[in-house]
Amino acid sequence: MSLQAVLDEMEEKMMKTLEVVHNEFSTVRTGKASTSLVENIQVEAYSAHMRLREVAGISTPEPRLIVIQPWDATLVQAIAHAIQKSELGINPVVDGKIIRIPIPQLDQERRRELDKVCKKLAEDGRIAVRNERRQGMEAAKKLQKDGKITEDDLKHAEKEIQQKTDEYIKEIDTTLAHKEKEILSV
Repeated sequence: MSLQAVLDEMEEKMMKTLEVVHNEFSTVRTGKASTSLVENIQVEAYSAHMRLREVAGISTPEPRLIVIQPWDATLVQAIAHAIQKSELGINPVVDGKIIRIPIPQLDQERRRELDKVCKKLAEDGRIAVRNERRQGMEAAKKLQKDGKITEDDLKHAEKEIQQKTDEYIKEIDTTLAHKEKEILSV
């Protein structure tokens, strides 16, 4: 494995970590209706578990309302049950063949709890990025030890690895700041 391959693999894993952090943040409720809150909820449908977005249309016609229209009317109760079992803490209202989910206003205590959740998600992301840095450093040192790269190449690689790590951690921090602002603004 070449040094460039090590660096490319490390950066690809860091990108995937950042993507996971973004996806996790999108599932945190902010008091505004968003389809991302519910689209990945697992629904028991046709003797299998499927994501909600695979069995229904999801829309947000109002700032505090999510409307779900199952493509098969027999799934209405299964979808409502899956939403109730989810960790969102919201209750769906079955209205014939559609499900309405009113998003209540968040109180300050709940906002602080959600802020803590976001900080934990961000820290988990930073830890994952640092783990990728460590693995990249170890791989580069092994290449130098095996005589495949020079000591100067190793120093240059270590700087580049640290630079990429700082870049991805900064992106996580920026995303966290944006999400916190969204949660804590009344």
